[in-house]
Amino acid sequence: HVQLVESGGGLVQPGGSLRLSCAASGFTLDRYAIGWFRQAPGKEREGISCISSSDGSTYYTESVKGRFTISRDYAKNLAYLQMTSLKPEDTAVYYCKADLFGLDYWGQGTQVTVSS
Repeated sequence: HVQLVESGGGLVQPGGSLRLSCAASGFTLDRYAIGWFRQAPGKEREGISCISSSDGSTYYTESVKGRFTISRDYAKNLAYLQMTSLKPEDTAVYYCKADLFGLDYWGQGTQVTVSS
């Protein structure tokens, strides 16, 4: 059974940190580009970061640049999104996506809430 599962979300205070994980089962991530997306209530889903499968190059949307770090662990078949200096506006459901030239898989999402 092919699936992606995100974990690591939760409630955190402003300025705090979380690390999200994206675990693949039924396939290996090594050939896939990995993307992290988020969707806040009443807003469209937005892409916030991605990492290539070839050279490990990364991309971050401006609002998370310098605060979030995407990475992948080929041996563990995992991808991560390290989030620091979290802000209330980072509150959203976070999704990971594995993409291989248009063949893509999505996780079910994990909730991140930044609030005092």
